[in-house]
Amino acid sequence: MQPTSLAFKETARRALDDAQLQRALLNMKPGFQQRRAGTVAKLPEFDALRDQARAIKNHTLANLDHYLTRFEAQVQAAGGHVHWAATAQEATDIVVALCRAAGARTVTKGKSMVAEEIALNDALQAAGFHPLETDLGEYIIQLRDECPSHIIAPALHLTRQQITRTFQEAHTHLPADRPLDEPRQLTDEARAVLRDGFLGADVGITGANFLVAETGSTVIVTNEGNGDLTQTLPKTHIVVSSIEKVVPTLEDTTTILRLLARSATGQEFSAYTTFSTGPRRADDPDGPEAFHVVLVDNGRAALLATEAAEALRCIRCGACMNHCPVYGAVGGHAYGWVVPGPIGAALDPGLIGVETARHLPNASTFCGRCESVCPMRIPLTTIMRHWRTQEHARKLSPGRIRWGLGVWAYVAARPRLYRLCTRLGVAAMAWVGRRRGHLRRWPGAEGWTRYRDLPAPQGGTFVDRWQRGERGAPARETGR
Repeated sequence: MQPTSLAFKETARRALDDAQLQRALLNMKPGFQQRRAGTVAKLPEFDALRDQARAIKNHTLANLDHYLTRFEAQVQAAGGHVHWAATAQEATDIVVALCRAAGARTVTKGKSMVAEEIALNDALQAAGFHPLETDLGEYIIQLRDECPSHIIAPALHLTRQQITRTFQEAHTHLPADRPLDEPRQLTDEARAVLRDGFLGADVGITGANFLVAETGSTVIVTNEGNGDLTQTLPKTHIVVSSIEKVVPTLEDTTTILRLLARSATGQEFSAYTTFSTGPRRADDPDGPEAFHVVLVDNGRAALLATEAAEALRCIRCGACMNHCPVYGAVGGHAYGWVVPGPIGAALDPGLIGVETARHLPNASTFCGRCESVCPMRIPLTTIMRHWRTQEHARKLSPGRIRWGLGVWAYVAARPRLYRLCTRLGVAAMAWVGRRRGHLRRWPGAEGWTRYRDLPAPQGGTFVDRWQRGERGAPARETGR
């Protein structure tokens, strides 16, 4: 996928003016936030599990080479094959070659963010294969020729009416007057259309939520069962996964699984949690004849050596974006790459470059809601601050911003001058806003006053009030 993150400001403005998108985004609070809160409240040890999961992933990332080679050995012992891909191009070349070797024509795919990252569908189509997305959300956006807007809900940006029109335009072999007014009717139609794809596929491609070094197993978590059909019906199963998905043991996997569904969809556990270990054995009732795992680096090994390494603890639950006010206002497409929201702002600059993704770490209020709900306790705002520092150091930000920060730094490093300037500034703002209690305009604050009023200061600077012993908020004064 080609990133368009440099156009974030323009795409965000369009998103704010998109009435249909704004209606679709209203579903986030009841659909994700409230369900998560209710499920987490029923698990007293949730925070203790977060600490355990953080320790597991920190240990794994510190010994990533060991656990990846252990995983490879166990996959091979089970009869499978592991392929290493340093770049997106290498990964797609490997998958295309495996599909050709299998004599494939139709390829079914389970939902995979890594496959989106490496533009696998484009590579398969260019090679003459027909990739069919089997996750309902992914199937919908494939029909619309769009990319996902959310990690776990790819079609979150669409309303039911838009999906109905998409099915009517795509499924022309069905009666034009068929009812598609209810979600169940849409789901039943997609299931019926996809059935032939499942039965006729030569190769099935899935991602992986976890790679278990102890057993060589890959794990997928779904609510539709499409992943199971994708990996058991075709003769060849290909798993495409990024390298940081590995965990040491089955016990470690189950610990993190207790956090995943609760954080993602507010379920205690997803409907389907499937462990796959090697190809079909002689006494197995079903399964593929060949099992391949493609391990994708694509910048992650380099990221381990930076201050953003903790972003690699992410388990792709989507909780941070479900609670982010910025994501909730503009949706995922505005971010311009595969992983949107706060985790995208923390991860994307390390994978596609600060030059390309420099706007994303600035698309945050730093309210901290993302960190408070992250099951892996990723310090998202700290990582975003790191990328902001990199942007400033490389002189990628506008000159006026660098100049303004330079002036602020000069003043802030001199306490007496800082106190004088803040006293003068507060006095001036209080005088201008003395009648209305707020300011409609203020030099340097146009980004705020263009959309909302700026409250006039009350009671002097914080430092002055603190020195006077004031600890509570003052009663709001009225203009005279």
